[in-house]
Amino acid sequence: MRYDLCLPWYWEYDDVFVGMVERASIKEGISLWQVTPDNLLESITALYKDVTTFKTLLNRGQGEPTFVPISRWAREHGVRRINPGEVSAWSEDKTTMHYEFIHAGLNTPHTIVLASFLDQPLLSLIDLTPLGRNFVIKPSNGGGGEGVIIGANSLEEVLRARMEFPEQKYLLQSYITPQCVSGKIAWFRVFYAHGETYPCWWATDTHIYQIVTAEEEARFGLDRLRDITRRIASICKLDWFSTEIALADDFVVVDYVNDEIDTRVQSRAMDGVPDEIVNNIARQLVKIAKENL
Repeated sequence: MRYDLCLPWYWEYDDVFVGMVERASIKEGISLWQVTPDNLLESITALYKDVTTFKTLLNRGQGEPTFVPISRWAREHGVRRINPGEVSAWSEDKTTMHYEFIHAGLNTPHTIVLASFLDQPLLSLIDLTPLGRNFVIKPSNGGGGEGVIIGANSLEEVLRARMEFPEQKYLLQSYITPQCVSGKIAWFRVFYAHGETYPCWWATDTHIYQIVTAEEEARFGLDRLRDITRRIASICKLDWFSTEIALADDFVVVDYVNDEIDTRVQSRAMDGVPDEIVNNIARQLVKIAKENL
């Protein structure tokens, strides 16, 4: 049996997204193979015995070691992988992306990059003045806000923070204070999927999304969010991801690339992604598989 699209998944909150992928697959006329913990052993056995194969991989099994043989098979057999693991690992490195963005002319916060604690246990004297009164401390490979300290103001905080993830580089970044636009804090999370962009207002305290309307894009010049996100896509080479952009004196990319998107939908969770956007993302990802037939 040969499937057009393989979708390994195990997180219970992915169920709505998976349903959207399934409906999009039916509409596009492609076959979908779902691999879950219930059929994982049988699926891997069939895959490695060449009983079952697939042409495109949409992997939601990241973080679960027992799913690794599927992505390994896909890499070894040269099939189309949506967000290949090696590309994800490269693009998730905030230090790498920081230098790539600077080279590409994208605005980022003023940043000081520090070696990892393991590579350089003792730091030379650091001038924190350019960062301002308060700044942000980030591990280079952290995700979901893990290890991030907002509102730091001392070298002591920096020294202690480096020990939380001692193998990682750290970024010290100026704290960006966004404008208020039409009564809303101008902080945005923009989703990208296979050439399409979906900008949202994003509240940093509640994590609640509101879709940026066409009227708002035209009135406040927020169409630049799409341009910036497409430029990021050309740099990171991912098929789908999200990025955070704030409008201060100008647009500033404040959180570079997040490729393990939380697909919980707003109709199920207050801080979920708007259903319309998740559905559009699912359609775009299925288009990748359709184009790979």
